[in-house]
Amino acid sequence: MVGHEEGIYRLCAVDYAERLTVPLRWWAQGTMLVASLWLAVLVAVPESQVVVWAVTAAAFAALVTFLVGYGNVRVAVEGDTFHAGRAHVPLRHVGEVTALDAEAVRRLAGVDADARAHLVLRPYLKRGVRVDIVDPTDPTPYWLVSCRRPDALVSALEATRAR
Repeated sequence: MVGHEEGIYRLCAVDYAERLTVPLRWWAQGTMLVASLWLAVLVAVPESQVVVWAVTAAAFAALVTFLVGYGNVRVAVEGDTFHAGRAHVPLRHVGEVTALDAEAVRRLAGVDADARAHLVLRPYLKRGVRVDIVDPTDPTPYWLVSCRRPDALVSALEATRAR
């Protein structure tokens, strides 16, 4: 029974996980944008503080919603599955996995791109991985995924597949 329990634990284990959160400078720039909006509305409607603060609060809420939502993408290797955002693929359908530097990601997302590829890219993360898909029923040739630690993700995918 111990071996069975260990197998269940291994299937549920997380070998790699990260959120592709937006950088701090995006929060700072967004806050400055909302502050500029506050000033513009204050100048346009100086007699109504309620309107000024309502517009500012709505703009700030929209900013927070956008930045949290955009940066909530998760990349993970869990059990026998690779997750990138809302998409996932069983590791038995994963072929070669390659860590990419900024130039390689730029080329694969641009001039060397395949329109059928699945892309999970964030402009503030320059590096990433290419994950080839070997499922004959899947028309997607590869996934191109941004991440902060591409070498660690490649190692996690290869180690998990080897088990």
